[in-house]
Amino acid sequence: LQSRGHKIVFIGIPDAEPIVRAAGLNFVPFCEKEYPAGAVSNGYANLTKLSGLEVVEYSLREMHPQRCRATLEHLEDAILKSGIEAMVIDTIHFFAELVPMKMGLPYVHIWNVLFIDRTGSSPSCFFTTPVGSTPEALAKNLETARETNRILSPVAEPAKEYAAKNGLDIDWNDPYATLSKLAVITQTPREFDCTIPELPTKFVYAGPFHDDEGRAKIPFSWERLTGAPLIYASMGTLLNGMEHVYRYILEAVGRFPETQIVLSVGKNISLSDIGFIPSNVIVVPRAPQLEMLKQAVLCITHAGHNTALESLAQGVPMVAIPVGFDQPGIAARIAHHGVGEFVEVGELSTDRLADLINKVMRQPHYRENAQRFKRLIADIQGLDVAAETIEDVLKTHTWTPSRLQNVANFLSEHS
Repeated sequence: LQSRGHKIVFIGIPDAEPIVRAAGLNFVPFCEKEYPAGAVSNGYANLTKLSGLEVVEYSLREMHPQRCRATLEHLEDAILKSGIEAMVIDTIHFFAELVPMKMGLPYVHIWNVLFIDRTGSSPSCFFTTPVGSTPEALAKNLETARETNRILSPVAEPAKEYAAKNGLDIDWNDPYATLSKLAVITQTPREFDCTIPELPTKFVYAGPFHDDEGRAKIPFSWERLTGAPLIYASMGTLLNGMEHVYRYILEAVGRFPETQIVLSVGKNISLSDIGFIPSNVIVVPRAPQLEMLKQAVLCITHAGHNTALESLAQGVPMVAIPVGFDQPGIAARIAHHGVGEFVEVGELSTDRLADLINKVMRQPHYRENAQRFKRLIADIQGLDVAAETIEDVLKTHTWTPSRLQNVANFLSEHS
């Protein structure tokens, strides 16, 4: 959007600033008191050893309600001070849209993560439930939806309080009541998703939002690569504190001495805790992921949305070890579309992981399917689709009387 001539302001808590600045965007901090620098790492520290539904339940009970409350308290001032005319909102900032709703400000929603189906028309992404159309599969979908709505319920409480206080009439029985009616855009390619019969209004499958630009440079000693087939392994940046997972990865890849492995372990792991490091493995705190994937024959991943899509964009098949959040649903799609296999953390072992690595590397259809997605992603140009959609739906929306009154009130209070 910025490259198309629009003035972009990114509003976020202070820990987001380095990432936003690296992308060349203007940054406006908010919620500084509640979330000073370092708060994100401190907040996620309790999640690094969890897996499965424990991850989602903890974050939606202990983290997101507080973030929602702070957002609803401070976002309006940040909007008014910045002169913002329209908003693009990450759906994982649950109910942040209530503020532009109150102000009469047009907004678009973005699904950076996998879409969370709360209706039961498809499997919820919090589970590795396989895609299916049998009565048993449909019943399982409804079961995952009930569990998902239970897990999400705590974060709705501050939203309901705010809506009541500000006279917003919302049907809380509709899980998509506050989603944008202009556009809801996902970076998941339609071809990678499962069929979801009950999507929100104006739902747009754009495709991945990443390219080679706007990233902080991560150093790596490229001369250490030998030219052997490269396996890139990473368990992400948040849920990456389980030492036994890394031990299984190291033991499994050690059985493939003809390959070379770059393992990124993040900052939650001490090398002394993960055991013997085979001679064909390079362990680093962080790696330049996109550059690694351009050379890799396989990616061992936590099934994070960005890593999965970046792997597909480079035509790299995957072996996934989903930990939490939307990763189980992404892992299920990896297997469903034949671009890799997955094993859940509770079933992980050296033998199981080594078998999957061998299977995905030796059977050509996994790479062929991944290469098909590479061509598809290159053709659809998700960033352009998203930007064009946002421009199209916002160009006809101007200042509303309620927004003009809010601006007038703000100027009066701060004169």
